Amino acid sequence: HGERCVCDLATLVGMSESAISHQLRLLRAARLVRVRRAGRMAYYSLDDHHVVGLLYDTRKHVEEPRS
Repeated sequence: HGERCVCDLATLVGMSESAISHQLRLLRAARLVRVRRAGRMAYYSLDDHHVVGLLYDTRKHVEEPRS
């Protein structure tokens, strides 16, 4: 859903900004998210449409009923 700063992500998932920053660092290293800096603020978004597709497929799989 577009770009988000660390403070917004922390609020959305109920984690500390420090914990979110750590996770984003790992995701950036894996090239799953990208960052755009505007002054002192950093805005994160999914890297490209492939990552969006992976997340969609993962969520769909997790939500499937088990047989």
